Amino acid sequence: MNIPMRWIGVVCALACTLGAAEIKSPDGRLVVDFNLKPDGSPVYTLAREGVVVLGESRLGLVREDADFTRGLKLVSESKSKRVRDRYELVASKQREHDYRANRRVFGLADAQGRRVDVVFQVSDDGAAFRYVFPETDPTPRAVSEEATSFRFPAGSKAWLQAMSVAKTGWAKTNPSYEEYYDKEIPVGTPSTLGAGWVFPALFRSGENWVLITETGLGRGYCGARLSHESAGGEYRIGFPDARETMGTEPVNPRFATPYATPWRVIAVGDLKTVTESTLGTDLADPAIKGVKLAGAPGKASWSWPKLGDGKTVFDVQRRFIDYAAEMGWGYCLIDSMWDKQIGEEKLAELVRHGAERGVKILVWYNTNGTWNDAYQTPKDRMLTRESRVAEFAKLRRIGVAGVKIDFFGGDGRAFIDFYHDILEDSAPFGLLVNFHGATLPRGWSRTYPHLMTVEAVRGYEFITFEQVNADRAPALMAMLPFARNVFDPMDFTPLCLEGPGKIKRPTTVGAELATTVLYTSGVQHYIELPEVMAKQPDYVRTFLRDIPAAWEESRFLAGYPGKLAVFARRGADGRWWLGGFNGEPEAKTVEIPLDALGLKRGARFALIEDGAPGAFATREVSISSGAKTLRVELKPYGGFAAVSSRR
Repeated sequence: MNIPMRWIGVVCALACTLGAAEIKSPDGRLVVDFNLKPDGSPVYTLAREGVVVLGESRLGLVREDADFTRGLKLVSESKSKRVRDRYELVASKQREHDYRANRRVFGLADAQGRRVDVVFQVSDDGAAFRYVFPETDPTPRAVSEEATSFRFPAGSKAWLQAMSVAKTGWAKTNPSYEEYYDKEIPVGTPSTLGAGWVFPALFRSGENWVLITETGLGRGYCGARLSHESAGGEYRIGFPDARETMGTEPVNPRFATPYATPWRVIAVGDLKTVTESTLGTDLADPAIKGVKLAGAPGKASWSWPKLGDGKTVFDVQRRFIDYAAEMGWGYCLIDSMWDKQIGEEKLAELVRHGAERGVKILVWYNTNGTWNDAYQTPKDRMLTRESRVAEFAKLRRIGVAGVKIDFFGGDGRAFIDFYHDILEDSAPFGLLVNFHGATLPRGWSRTYPHLMTVEAVRGYEFITFEQVNADRAPALMAMLPFARNVFDPMDFTPLCLEGPGKIKRPTTVGAELATTVLYTSGVQHYIELPEVMAKQPDYVRTFLRDIPAAWEESRFLAGYPGKLAVFARRGADGRWWLGGFNGEPEAKTVEIPLDALGLKRGARFALIEDGAPGAFATREVSISSGAKTLRVELKPYGGFAAVSSRR
């Protein structure tokens, strides 16, 4: 067992002196050790192939009536039980899932006999745990803090996005998970903005990569984060700013029992294992029953990023419907101010026009109550169940297929309940849902099959605002497939081939096209204008017509967070789609391992790459008898996209 010297004391104290209980992954490579310290504090460690990934880390939480962080006794301990869960996702990087893990449950009690169970599940790609309160008590109890921590060895590095400060930003709309990443920083570095770090949080400990997130976030709990301070590389769970509430309710969790908290998820392995992991949905709650979708995953035209609120008018939206039809895209998103600048009667006319062209309509809403100053309309219609249901029923009568709901106010418990309210109330109508100005969805796309996508990212709209955003964009864009978009759909809204506006975009057209493959979203909204798309080569337009919106499977091929991302995704017809993005100002050569895709001799790729400045080039690449790799030259901030021949 290869254990660094600095951790021998920790491991011996747990495994030898106190008799730690083990939970192993099915392949035996990951091992979690759980134990109670002499003062009754629950702790755990995590090792991969004998190397400590997380040192002694804390467990438990403090409820208003009981402290479940110390003074506990072990009252029950289950044997290891094999868990298997097969499911499908409507819109994801992978359709079929087969989750396998080993599960153990440790029952703990305080001096008064109050119970909490710590449930561990360890799979080949990571570990997860949650707290379950098995006793029946109808009186809701508040949680003041959660002691859960993740202690990294000295020398570990982190790739983290700072949580923005509540009530800051445009119209006081923060937090919305829209900051840049601090890349490859020493663990223990305080968060940039003083409000903590968001999930998913990426780390490297020696040769092991670790991606931490939460999933299964239900009613009664708040959205968590990693705390601002992480002395000694120990990251603790933090709760939201007190201002992240819909009214006067405290942001902290509050629940009656029995109750199960969200899962704390730790994906572990090499970079391929972590980026291909699906733990964020594997551990999410199963899909609710009876949702009949008003549309399938697809692609959408969208006028707002380049034209703004003022062009949400009838004639412009009709043109974008025609544009979507010409491109073979299934949707057109009609954004803010449609209620005043188009109106419901003319909206119905646009819906009918779209239906004639095979294009469904999505419409925008502002959630805003009192939590920010966003003025765009329609607003307030999502605030009560009565008004929501009436609005959803009206939209379905008109024939609208889905809603984009914007400007939430944080991660407090009331807001998490609000998300569930919207998703549950829209489900009977089958309306596709897209949340913007929102929290990380934390596996909700499995639980609610009509949740197509969520923003929770510094998306392309920021590039259109200021040059500084465009200048920083390449590194961010090369980061997202390794963190934000690993588990949950992401509405980055890619693809800008000209402009935007007076902004000088550093990324090449090849890099822009690559993002249509790299980023996964149940409905992918493209920001490019119809007149710009009309000028593109036929092979580019064909690529954008044919590219799937949902994938059978995905593979990591090459890259490094924030520097290079090369991924392959397989469509339902068996073809592989490749995207490669260079996030740095130096040219690069990438060697893509084709054996990872199971391709045989004679397979061909239609490769689209950067040609002359601002222009595409294309070539066909055949896989010869001895070829094991596909070699592509990437320009500074450049990229490529490719699609294989049909099997």
